[in-house]
Amino acid sequence: MSGPPEPFWLVAANVVLWRRYGPLGQELRPGTKAYRGGAKVYVVSTYPGTGNQQLTTVGRGRHTGRWITIDTATRHLYGFRARLVYSPAVLRRCAGAGRAPRAEAEELAAPLERIAGEERHAWHGGPHPDPCLCHACRPPVSPG
Repeated sequence: MSGPPEPFWLVAANVVLWRRYGPLGQELRPGTKAYRGGAKVYVVSTYPGTGNQQLTTVGRGRHTGRWITIDTATRHLYGFRARLVYSPAVLRRCAGAGRAPRAEAEELAAPLERIAGEERHAWHGGPHPDPCLCHACRPPVSPG
């Protein structure tokens, strides 16, 4: 019988509380279809060929609360940071992703935060609705 999986470093992020949606981004929706707003997710892999606009993430699903693995738009995430993961459920889902040292996770977190901000800014060309609760218009929230 083997013990618990050995912890390793991943990039963690939170799902934006509100995201712009619809024509010119005039509607607001909470979180994403798969994750609640503010949910903590772990980045399993990135797609550098597409400019890291999509990430494979592991987190608790919006409707069931069970762990899910799904591709998520980078613009729907914020607060990228390196975290040592201990959760057996997350470690099982990330088993094929390979183990990165802390320095690699920290190096990946900074550009992902920059890309997410740029994507949120560029995705909808129109003005923000009034009042706007999107991530760019809200006061800074510290990730949990």
